[in-house]
Amino acid sequence: MVIFSDPKTIYLSLMNKSPLAQWHQMLETKDISLLEQIIDDNCVFHSPIVFKPQEGRRLTLMYLTAAFQMFNEAVYFKYIKKIVQEQNAMLEFNAEIDGILIDGIDLITWSDAGQITEFKVMVRPLKAIDLIKEKMLAQLTNMSTMDKLKLKGGMLWDKLKS
Repeated sequence: MVIFSDPKTIYLSLMNKSPLAQWHQMLETKDISLLEQIIDDNCVFHSPIVFKPQEGRRLTLMYLTAAFQMFNEAVYFKYIKKIVQEQNAMLEFNAEIDGILIDGIDLITWSDAGQITEFKVMVRPLKAIDLIKEKMLAQLTNMSTMDKLKLKGGMLWDKLKS
């Protein structure tokens, strides 16, 4: 189900000012390189696991790449509801990983240039949050040493391990 709040939103989507088309293309084609095209340099990522917002393109790309890889291993992942405004979207999703059903919401904000400036993830139930923490830690552990250095000197790495 897609709910557009106004005709201007439809026009902007058609004119490709919204990054949602590229986001969905990335998910369908499993081409993570498309992500780099739509993340703003000053993007802020809000994790359901880490309390402090993660600021900047590098951290956002790192977390979204790890999540992308994690959900690619899911039994299924699907968006079930979308609410789209001029520069905001709420995408509700369901997934199943290791027999645990996950309900979540991606709140996405983008600039006039079509770059994602804020990405907030909310997940329930608690069992799903615990699973995602474990799986994300595994994904981040598998990243190269160079990628780990991008985690602001390991500060975020330590938070995820605790």
